[in-house]
Amino acid sequence: MRVTLALVAPVLRTLPWRALGAAGALGLLIASMARLTDDADELLALNLLRAAALAFALGLAFVLDDPARHTTAPVPTRRPVRHTLRLALVGPFTAAWWTTAVLLVPAGIRPPVGDVTLEAGAAFTLALAASAAAIRFTQAAEPGQAVAGAMLTTAVLGLLLWPGRWPLFVATEDPRWGAAHDRWAMVLAAVVVVWGACGPEPLKRRVPFRPVRT
Repeated sequence: MRVTLALVAPVLRTLPWRALGAAGALGLLIASMARLTDDADELLALNLLRAAALAFALGLAFVLDDPARHTTAPVPTRRPVRHTLRLALVGPFTAAWWTTAVLLVPAGIRPPVGDVTLEAGAAFTLALAASAAAIRFTQAAEPGQAVAGAMLTTAVLGLLLWPGRWPLFVATEDPRWGAAHDRWAMVLAAVVVVWGACGPEPLKRRVPFRPVRT
């Protein structure tokens, strides 16, 4: 515990605050368009919040970047602890940002907050899980840029190619709204499982024993 507490200050300094700040500012700018547009309705507000959540998720893709990854691997504090510490420090900032984004939308056209928060939470968790997977299966110390690009591409392709019989992005008045958010809950659960599986450090490969011939 003392070692973990000693890591708070160094980790706080090494978090990608510039990327998070830029993504957060862009997201709030997108969300504020619901207040600045005279003819904004609930559908527009919903799509703006979705776009804002995606923008912030791209910033979260950089949270697990660790330029010193290959030098900190032998330290006693394991990777899941280091990652959890990063998330604990970023969590309050994320909650405050999302609350601000939601409040920027006028109450009269604000979509159901709980359901939209579920969508945002799935997007945020997906960004972190993808970063954890990149670290788990590659030697990349800073996979954030690649993960952010992959997420943006996936979001665009998902909107274009996602099967219509399993809709995720539906309007609030659509009768499929409840079923869509049941699917969002399943997506979130699946992403959490993947994230948990990718958290531990990989086991070292055993070198096969080969007898020395004389």
